[in-house]
Amino acid sequence: QVQLVESGGGLVQAGGSLRLSCAASGRISSINVMGWYRQAPGRQRDLVASITSGGSTNYADSAKGRFTISRDNAKNTVYLEMNSLKPEDTAVYYCLAKRAEGPVRYDYWGQGTQVTVSS
Repeated sequence: QVQLVESGGGLVQAGGSLRLSCAASGRISSINVMGWYRQAPGRQRDLVASITSGGSTNYADSAKGRFTISRDNAKNTVYLEMNSLKPEDTAVYYCLAKRAEGPVRYDYWGQGTQVTVSS
């Protein structure tokens, strides 16, 4: 099992910045991908950014150039630095960890953290 604890959400004005953190515990040695997703009311949960254990990153088009995902393996924590925030970034942000044991894949989700961007 993997436990994920997110922090760093809050209320910010448009143009501002926030940094989200996601601390992983448990069977972390077999985590190969961590990422951030977000879900606005009435919308599906969409990928924001992801990072592999090797450091390769992937971003949604809406996040490119404004958001940066990073990973501190020593702290078992992944971060999402969000700059130039827009009202449309308002959503609940969820951390995801993907773990593999042989051919079996597991996905673990955090509890979510609210990000609200005011205009």
